[in-house]
Amino acid sequence: MSTAEHVDVLIIGAGLSGIGAAAHLAKDLPGTSYAVLERRGTSGGTWDLFRYPGVRSDSDMHTLGYRFRPWRGDTALADGASILDYVRDTAREFGVDRHIRYGHRVTRAAWDSGTARWTVTVQVDGTTRTLTADFLWACSGYYDYDQGYSPRFEGQERFRGRLVHPQHWPDDLDHTGKRVVVIGSGATAVTLVPALAASGAAHVTMLQRSPTYVLSVPARDAVKRRLTSLVGERASYSVTRWKNIVVQSALYRLSRQRPDLVRSVVRKANVALLPPGYAVDTHFRPTYDPWDQRMCLVPDGDLFTAISEGTASVVTDRIEAFTETGIRLVSGEHLEADVVVTATGLNLQVFGGAELSVDGETVKPHETMAYRAMMLSGVPNFAFTIGYTNASWTLKADLVAEYVVRVLRRMRTTGTRSVVPVRDESVGEVPLMDFDAGYVQRVVHTLPRQGTVAPWTLKQSYVRDAVALRSARLDDGVLRWS
Repeated sequence: MSTAEHVDVLIIGAGLSGIGAAAHLAKDLPGTSYAVLERRGTSGGTWDLFRYPGVRSDSDMHTLGYRFRPWRGDTALADGASILDYVRDTAREFGVDRHIRYGHRVTRAAWDSGTARWTVTVQVDGTTRTLTADFLWACSGYYDYDQGYSPRFEGQERFRGRLVHPQHWPDDLDHTGKRVVVIGSGATAVTLVPALAASGAAHVTMLQRSPTYVLSVPARDAVKRRLTSLVGERASYSVTRWKNIVVQSALYRLSRQRPDLVRSVVRKANVALLPPGYAVDTHFRPTYDPWDQRMCLVPDGDLFTAISEGTASVVTDRIEAFTETGIRLVSGEHLEADVVVTATGLNLQVFGGAELSVDGETVKPHETMAYRAMMLSGVPNFAFTIGYTNASWTLKADLVAEYVVRVLRRMRTTGTRSVVPVRDESVGEVPLMDFDAGYVQRVVHTLPRQGTVAPWTLKQSYVRDAVALRSARLDDGVLRWS
């Protein structure tokens, strides 16, 4: 690749968001030159990185799939390999795979108003190269691919077994016949526990500091299966997608408006799937309201099945220290373990860790305000894709892509060189992500802010966003075109 290469649009990241963004350009804005820079050696992002047993979606596939390319079949919560195939098949179908540059780590991106261009610095095989682009689109997700969140536990160096993080699952780890402790209670933990229990572990213990809302959902969508036989794959996908959007939105709204009711419904569902007399309130009754954190979905209640069969158990306690043979808890109990998995979460990282600057001034994300949760105040010709926290990531990714295409089309037809959201200083600010998850709270002070009025607000509602973004005027008095 020549250091003088120039493209109309430069996309950072070849995962679910980046490939979706590029596919939108290919189908909706033909003639646009673009490149996708991927720091790793393969595409797929999350779905290539995570290799732990049982890895699967924690959102239903009929909303996690792209709007423009149906997820075939009736599987609701799909395994990671199937999702990876779907993402890569999409890249091939729209020719995106021919535009991906692997092993390209973006370190800096500098905007120059004089030329109305970004100069992007990348590291490739130990050398520094540059590209230029008219528009920069960050689709690298929001977490650090190099390192997951692993708090240090007292005495962990004494542990004689294997200590692993799900983000970097060892190929040589054999858990057959082993006692496994999974530290955590989020989506990764509730996926790992039944998967390890079903694949040969002697026993699996989910060790949690506090409970999470866990809800059993059907592994397959009966409505999708029936509709497909009647109207075909594409039409059934569209109907099923909207059915699931409405159900998810209704559950979220009900959780915010009637948290006690939703808490009661979830508890009753859990009681029905667990052994008689099980301590449901100890292990599955969180102290926070539903959807203050993301609710964990388990297909066909597989976690509850493993508990009922005795191959898995849940312990709610705090860790005092690791020992040579396991973990000693504050209660005095000792958990014997051959393998400990720290499913303790992610480290959040915006824009893939790249440093942005505008006319020589470094952009400090926490000093910017997010326009429609996809552009930054004072940063020209730049967009980013961040999905929903209360629904499937791709629902928002598709909306962002549609809006960016509208912006780019207007720039092309009018000869506009730059577009930038200009912040009204009278608009109040609040955190970008009003979400109680640990990975957000640890770094919320470093993130862009959102405003208290449109178009600076983030609604966390696909239906409202779909209407607002598709009908919004581009001449809204906030975007400045020049």
